This record gives sequence, structure tokens and C-alpha cells, in this order.
Amino acid sequence: MNRNITLGQYFPGDSPLHRADPRVKITLALVFMALAFAANGLFEFLALAAIVLCSLAASRIPASVLLRSARPVLPLIIFASVINIFMTPGEPFFRLWIVAPTREGLITALKMASRVTMIIFGGSLLMIFTTTPIMLTDGVESILKPLKRFRAPVHELAMMMTIALRFIPTLIEEADKIMKAQLARGADFESGNILKKAQSLIPLLVPLFLSAFKRADDLAVAMEARCYRGGQNRTRLKELKMHSGDYLAIVISIMFFGVCAMII
Repeated sequence: MNRNITLGQYFPGDSPLHRADPRVKITLALVFMALAFAANGLFEFLALAAIVLCSLAASRIPASVLLRSARPVLPLIIFASVINIFMTPGEPFFRLWIVAPTREGLITALKMASRVTMIIFGGSLLMIFTTTPIMLTDGVESILKPLKRFRAPVHELAMMMTIALRFIPTLIEEADKIMKAQLARGADFESGNILKKAQSLIPLLVPLFLSAFKRADDLAVAMEARCYRGGQNRTRLKELKMHSGDYLAIVISIMFFGVCAMII
């Protein structure tokens, strides 16, 4: 596995955040994301950054691992920031023909980049890095359990989500292998304009999709061979139980999030 790939990976540990109940972490992550979407000022983003730093300290995960989690979406953040700087109306810094970056656009770009970064960091620390796929599935299924009264396939939805997260690093590694193999055969992914670069990715996407479909088919066969029948009459080796540390984390988080909500 490529060590630079952190998206979708679980990092084993025995930290307080690793031991926390997955339902608590999922709930706190959703609340944190909601606060990140609502944040609009410097103090709000500083409060979100404080939450991320506290979670990082509690997880005992190296900061370099957390920073690498934002690498896959960094080009998208840069592209969206540039669009905001040049397309948002307002007071321009300078004007060169039709190009006029504005102060309001720069502020909007900084807010957008900070918001997306905080969401990635918070979600990664609270759910992905510190929760195993099995525990994440059990946590999501437990939270969505009331929907079973409406005949919603809760277990299947939770399983699909965790399988998708599990295969993100695998697909990224597969794409890296295919690209290196095609570069060794003389493929060119760098030269030319944007249209030519997009066309050059077609030989990469086709085998990647074929590999993804093959992995999905192999997984389906493996699950059928093990008599998997969804959540019907399914038991668990480890039942989810709330401990005193989880209740303490809930109380502290409610107080902290309440202060943040008042600031926002």
C-alpha cells in the first residue's frame, strides 16, 4: 500500500478517540461538519481548528498523516479558490484587461478552503482514521435503526458506505499502478492543453473501471460463498456499549459545540 495514501484508511491505536463508541464519533463528526458549513468568521474557524487540534491530540495520530488526508482534494480546492477570486464581484486589487481579482473573492476563497479543510480533517479524525470499517458499519446501522420501521435497508446502506470507504485506497493504488505501467509504455499525461490531458486519461479510466467491476464481482462471490444474507437475523461478536468516557465526551462536546454555535 502506498504510504502517501491516507484517504479511507484506518490507523490502529489505543488512544481515547480509538476507544470511543463509534456512534458518538459519527454524531460528533456530523455536528462538526454542520458547524463548519455555518462558520463565516475568523473566530469560528479558529474554534473549529481548536477542535481539530484537540481531536488530533486525543487520537495520537501524527500530524503529517492528517495533512496528507487533504492532498487528494487539494487541486479541487485550488481550482475553486481561483474561480472565486476572479469571478466574485467586488473591489479589485488590480485590473488587467478582463482579469480583475477582488478582495471579496479572496475572502470567499479563504473561507471556502478553510471550510473544506476543516471538514476533511474533522471527519477523518473522528470517523475514518480512528474507527475500523466493522465498527463504523455497526455505528451507522445503530444510528439508522429507527428507519427499519419504514422497511429501509439500513444494514445494506451501512455496508455499502463502509465498503466504498474501504476501497478508496485500493482504487487509488490501482490507478497509480496503471498510470506507471502506461508511462513505461510511452503514454503522455502531462503535455498538451486541458482537452488533450482529459483525453489522455481515457486509457487510464477504462482499465480502472474494469478493475473496479472485477473487484466488486469478486467481493459479491465471496460474500455469497460465506452465506451472507444482509442484516436479517444477524448477530455480532462485539455489541456496542456506551462507557463513562463516552458520556463524558458527549457532555464536553455539547458544551464546546454550544459555545461554537453561540459564536457562529
